Amino acid sequence: MNIKVIPAVMAMLICMNMNAQQITISGRFADAFTEVPLPQVKVSIESYFTNVFSDSDGEFQLDLSGIVPGEYILRIDKLGYLLKRIPVDIQSSGKELGTILLQPDPAFEQNQQATISLTEAELLSDESEFDNISGILQSSRDVFLNAAAFDFSQTFFRPRGLGSEYGRILINGLEMNKFYDGRPQWSNWGGLNDMQRNQVFTNGISANDYQFGGLGGTTNIIMRASKYQKGGRLSFAGSNRSYTGRFMATYASGEEKNGWYYAISLGRRFAKDGYMDGTVYDANSFFISAEKKLNEDHSLNFSGIYTPNIRGRSAAITKEVFELKGRTYNPYWGYQNGEIRNSRIRETKEPILMLNHFWKMSDKASINTNISYQFGETANSRIDFGGTTLNTTNDQTSFYGGGANPDPVYYQKLPSYFLRFEDNQNFEAAYRAQNEIKGNGQLDWTSLYSANLTAVENGRNTVYALSEDVNQDSRFSANSILGIQLNNNLKLNASIRYGRLESHNYARIKDLLGGNRFLDIDIFVQDEIGEISGLAAQSDLQHLNRIVAENEHYKYDYDVSAEEAELFSQIQWTCRKWETYLAGDFGSVSYQRNGNYQNGIFPGNSLDKSEVAEFFNFGVKSGAVYKISGRQNIELNTGYFNKAPGYRNAFVNPRQNNLLVPGLEEEKIKTGDISYRYRSSFLNFRFTGYFTEISGVTEVSYYYADGLSGLERENTTAFVQEVLSGMNKHYYGIEVGAESQLTSTIKVKSALALGEYIYTNNPNLSLSSASFDATLDYGKAYLRNYHLPGGPQTAAQLGFEYRDPDFWWFGTTFNYFSNAFIDINPLTRTTNFQKDYDGLPLIEYDAETASKLLKQEKFNDYFLLNAVGGKSWRLKDKYLGTFISLNNIFNVVYKSGGYEQGRNANYRSLKEDMYREMPLFAPKYWYGQGTTFFANVYLRF
Repeated sequence: MNIKVIPAVMAMLICMNMNAQQITISGRFADAFTEVPLPQVKVSIESYFTNVFSDSDGEFQLDLSGIVPGEYILRIDKLGYLLKRIPVDIQSSGKELGTILLQPDPAFEQNQQATISLTEAELLSDESEFDNISGILQSSRDVFLNAAAFDFSQTFFRPRGLGSEYGRILINGLEMNKFYDGRPQWSNWGGLNDMQRNQVFTNGISANDYQFGGLGGTTNIIMRASKYQKGGRLSFAGSNRSYTGRFMATYASGEEKNGWYYAISLGRRFAKDGYMDGTVYDANSFFISAEKKLNEDHSLNFSGIYTPNIRGRSAAITKEVFELKGRTYNPYWGYQNGEIRNSRIRETKEPILMLNHFWKMSDKASINTNISYQFGETANSRIDFGGTTLNTTNDQTSFYGGGANPDPVYYQKLPSYFLRFEDNQNFEAAYRAQNEIKGNGQLDWTSLYSANLTAVENGRNTVYALSEDVNQDSRFSANSILGIQLNNNLKLNASIRYGRLESHNYARIKDLLGGNRFLDIDIFVQDEIGEISGLAAQSDLQHLNRIVAENEHYKYDYDVSAEEAELFSQIQWTCRKWETYLAGDFGSVSYQRNGNYQNGIFPGNSLDKSEVAEFFNFGVKSGAVYKISGRQNIELNTGYFNKAPGYRNAFVNPRQNNLLVPGLEEEKIKTGDISYRYRSSFLNFRFTGYFTEISGVTEVSYYYADGLSGLERENTTAFVQEVLSGMNKHYYGIEVGAESQLTSTIKVKSALALGEYIYTNNPNLSLSSASFDATLDYGKAYLRNYHLPGGPQTAAQLGFEYRDPDFWWFGTTFNYFSNAFIDINPLTRTTNFQKDYDGLPLIEYDAETASKLLKQEKFNDYFLLNAVGGKSWRLKDKYLGTFISLNNIFNVVYKSGGYEQGRNANYRSLKEDMYREMPLFAPKYWYGQGTTFFANVYLRF
């Protein structure tokens, strides 16, 4: 650990005993068009920690005590405005700069839209890898991060290979990442683009004033009423991406005479059918903030956010289905009475209430105390299969299941199913199946209603129902953040935070689809001969054979209590040649499940409270910047810390039992990066090398598997819960970003990411299921040196921009992507792959053939061309702007992700299937969007 504090100690020693001088730079910022004062403009001296933000009147005063008089570059930075770099000659008496006018950046509108489109894309897929989108999703002055957020994002590229659970998103200093999986829920504040323009971003693990932060960076979105410039804004947009139309209106009052500020925003986004077929989009957004300046030292701010939204999901598809239906195909929807109806709808209603107190204790010290309360629910719908009671006696009840799987591309409905036997291919049935999918291929709502009406007429229970998996959260968060300038060269930050979650999880009948009752049993809990087991099939033994109606709970019902606390401290030193920091934190996280149903399969450990899963997080990080000159510096960051898993990966199967993952522990993270930066009026360049090792990772997955050994029966199919534990991952690579202002109107830019993200060990794999009693421990899953999934690991960009003095502009980028890999199925990399159902080795197993079958698929390389342009006008004291962006202009077809199915779990079944011309259980893929556009017009007043 000592090596990590060397940069901090060196810089502290160098900075000691420096003589301070009282030097200040002051001025005022205003919009170049409307001349409205601009708050929250960041002012800094390049290559120094020292910075301030302008107040609500646009005024600032930068204290440069301790800086030797001389020539420096003053950096003026505000999102949505062109960056200014002003040479200043700092003398002992300081400098007054007067009013500085900032020009709006017309490209920011396009950048903001690209960010929001990406963050929402994760919600359109079904259990996909898109849920791992990186948290680095904001506009940045950094060339590489701009490319990652606005051009690479359409391929679901992850900066440094990291998912969003490794980043931290804060609003007014309070963390928004979910306890469930550690990821932010973007839809909780979607559609409020105009109110999210004030952001403070920390790249990677570098110094952060709010908390220890995350491996993938920390973004604090400042949504205080006093931090918005006075005025209003209206915007209208049209697109063929996530939504087809958008409207937003915002207004901020600035400071009123009585010391009050307020800001409001309304928005609506909608689509009957998004880019993916059947992906309905209906989202509204409301924001209000009011702040009272109690006196010169105290302010109190209240913010309320409510963004209810409904979104239709889409699915990954096999190559066979893609060739029949194309990349926009989505099997989850069908027509009902001439209207599109999607069976997989995600509905989110989770308002956020927040209160913030700001206390300026002195010119050198401040405390910010925040509390928030978030509540509401998220519901995900899907079609459920019911069971019908056949015979009931005093000691036994027997059942039979409902109808066939309604999925229009269920494997038994595809042409490949009828051609699966080489010596007995049914070409006629395959032809009919092909024509059915090509001509229709959508969910048949009419047949579902018909099946239910027939059941009602015969006195039976409903066969099909539309159910919802419901998550109702109630979350309280509080923290207090301290900042103290100890002396001219020393700054201290510290914070304490606490969070508690009460989460109620259950299934609910949303629509009986013409039926009148639904029998609450699990028709997939079958015995060795394929019959539905009596008591084992019960969802709740305390309510046998429960009949449920619409809006009633069934299937599973449990609560999760989660709690976390963290202490954080950071000290920063600065002097003319060095900047450095040392930070540490200590915290705890705990989870406990409380079952409300006594499950028939797990009667002894499904009801009441589970054991408490406790984790203790510890972390230390350090870094330094050596300033070679005013234009060049070298930056180093190193860190070691723990990260508790989300409760999604703490319980084996929380819907049915209280079992914790055996041997569960915190993830251990080692990371470091080193950067060289060069900045001048002509060239802006960054080169970074980085590495990260994450060990002790646990992942829980759910899927159907066929070909399981150790069951001592010939029926080897089961819906399983897979636990991968003790997994290690390695990330290393380089990032390069460069831009050059060739002329006053022409800029060229380029970016490059070269990464290698792999598994570095063979974790343990175990399976549990409702279909068998004991846990199957298959030992090691041989994943070492396989690549991690999640977007391309190589990305490159070359682009240019033209900005005309008459306020029109145009830009284009040429982007290249490579080294993207499929998500492999770990079960096929265990000893199970070589065994028969009886546990004995497969006689026909061939190691060379197995190696070919288990080779990880690498997706093809591809190029994407994007373009954007716009125009703005000054209308007296108003500002009118418009722009249009085009992505994937040449309509390139590419795979943005995919996964191997788990149905073929052993060598015999996988070989048989993969050697077919059209495999039954081929990998499933997500395909990137084709040519898309976004057009926007906006008015600021």
